Amino acid sequence: MGVEIFFAGRKFFITSDRLQILNLLLSTYEAAIQKNRELALAQDELRHVNDRLEAKVRERTAALEAEVIEHRQAEEALRQSQQRSRAVVETAMDGLITMDHEGRIVDFNAAAEQIFGYRGSEVIGQPLADIIIPPPLREQHRRGLAHYLATGEAPVLGRRLEIVGQRADGSAIPVELSITQMPGAGAPMFTGFVRDITERKRAEQKLQAQLGRLDLLNRITRAIGERLDLQSIFQVVIRSLEDDLPIDFGCLCLYDPTDEVLTVTSVGVRSEGLALELALTRQARIALAQSSLAGCVRGQVVYEPDLSQVQLPFLQQLARGGLQSLVAAPLLVESKVFGVLMTARRQPHSFSSGECEFVQQLSEHVALAAHQAQLHASLQQAYDDLRQTQQAVLQQERLRALGQMASGIAHDINNAISPLALYTESLLENEPNLSPNARSHLETMQNAIEDVAHTVSRLREFYREREPQLTLLPVDLTQVLQQVVDLTRARWSDMPQQRGLVIDVHTDLAPDLPAIMGVESELREALLNLVFNAVDAMPEGGTLTLRTRAVSAEPCAGNREALTHVQVEVCDTGMGMDEDTRRRCLEPFFTTKGEHGTGLGLAMVYGIVQRHSAELEIDSTVGQGTTVRLIFAVPLDVARKPALPAAHGQGPTQLRLLIVDDDPLLLKS
Repeated sequence: MGVEIFFAGRKFFITSDRLQILNLLLSTYEAAIQKNRELALAQDELRHVNDRLEAKVRERTAALEAEVIEHRQAEEALRQSQQRSRAVVETAMDGLITMDHEGRIVDFNAAAEQIFGYRGSEVIGQPLADIIIPPPLREQHRRGLAHYLATGEAPVLGRRLEIVGQRADGSAIPVELSITQMPGAGAPMFTGFVRDITERKRAEQKLQAQLGRLDLLNRITRAIGERLDLQSIFQVVIRSLEDDLPIDFGCLCLYDPTDEVLTVTSVGVRSEGLALELALTRQARIALAQSSLAGCVRGQVVYEPDLSQVQLPFLQQLARGGLQSLVAAPLLVESKVFGVLMTARRQPHSFSSGECEFVQQLSEHVALAAHQAQLHASLQQAYDDLRQTQQAVLQQERLRALGQMASGIAHDINNAISPLALYTESLLENEPNLSPNARSHLETMQNAIEDVAHTVSRLREFYREREPQLTLLPVDLTQVLQQVVDLTRARWSDMPQQRGLVIDVHTDLAPDLPAIMGVESELREALLNLVFNAVDAMPEGGTLTLRTRAVSAEPCAGNREALTHVQVEVCDTGMGMDEDTRRRCLEPFFTTKGEHGTGLGLAMVYGIVQRHSAELEIDSTVGQGTTVRLIFAVPLDVARKPALPAAHGQGPTQLRLLIVDDDPLLLKS
């Protein structure tokens, strides 16, 4: 049994065995077809999966490519940032120094190299303390780092500090330092920002010096503004310069344009020893031709930085005394130099330009103060002259008023006592039979009348002007003083001895004393009053000295013939007078004797002195005594001739006296 089949146009007969085989093959083929179908489906699925995977791969690849690009961009940006940071670090004006936790230098930028004088390659890895920290501060730095690592406490972190660093050559340098800790894990790292503040410190020191000099100038200006005499002004200036500028030598000189010399007027207290050594004490003279100070008198400031290099004699003299630099500034008033302020130091080149300018400014203030003092002195002199003139006018007015009063009083008193004097004299001369007691009473009356007449005479002398027709005769003051000693003997010898006191009288009379022109009686009266006052001023005894001397004098405008002055002094060792009493003692009726004094004695003496065109001087010290000095001018013609001898009488001559008076009592007597 079999099966016939056609395949590819051909007929095949298949037996059962073959049929089984074919069935098997068919089933196998069908199975294969099914597998192929399943495989095709699987392949389709796989293809879809592959497509999806490829799409995901493409997406991931694109993402990775984007990440790579971004990473590369980030790396490039980081690289550029690092380059910029490094450029900033390297080009920074401030030094940047990085230090690790062991204190070793990790980074050292170019600015740090310039500040400290090291190359970075030399110091990387070196202990920072041994490189830029001065030896006295190194141990403190190490302890501070160890303390921070142990405790986390660091008071210097995050702060600006001004410290002193050390350069490669060992010199010190002021720096401003701020330290920060770098962020990040691991061992701590520190960055120090260092700035060289040398110039700033110099500027601060310069500013501080300028402020100090300005303050000194203000203090000196205030001090000299409170003074009105040149010497005290100059002393304040020099002392302030010695203490506060400071200087080793200072002096002020006045300029004499006639002789072209400077005269030392004031020397500082600290400069006195050196001034003595250099012969530059007060009143020393400096010739401008021997120094470089001629520029000063032309209004210029003179600065000699090194005196040892100058060959002028005066500057060599200063150099031999140890002074090496000099600044001199003119004292100018209204464009005229009247002095020089001189300052010097022992070190050469030791005056800065600011100090030279300060000396010049100070000299301007000193010149103004000195000019003000001179103006004040002139004003004070004018005021004193005016006050003396006013006092003299007031004195004359008082004398005139007193004279008018005294004129009437003197006339009335003379009229009242004249009959008494005439009758008393007549009785004493014409009545020889008077009893001793009556004669004694009459003599007492006569003495009293003479005292009254003398008092009246003193009143008249007080107001009377010298009559123009009165003839002045040569007076021998030596003889007048001897008469005064005899006339006052009772006051200075007899009366004190009765009280157990001793007043010694000494005369120191110059030989060949020139005669003066005057009225002898008036001069004797004036000297009598001075002696009486001297005796009254010594209630406990003392010494009275009468002295004369001739003093040569040049002719003056008021008296061109004056060749010699004669001085008469009455000196006592009594109580003396204070200044107020001395000024007022010549005033009429001013007295310190209470009810025992009239206050007319010295006023009368002053009137006599004025009438003789003389001068009266009074020197007195409380507790030491008083000297009254009368000064008379001796004309040339009198100084060359001796005093005229006294005229001798020619014997009695009978005369007829005619009396005319309006007082009947006086006519009767």
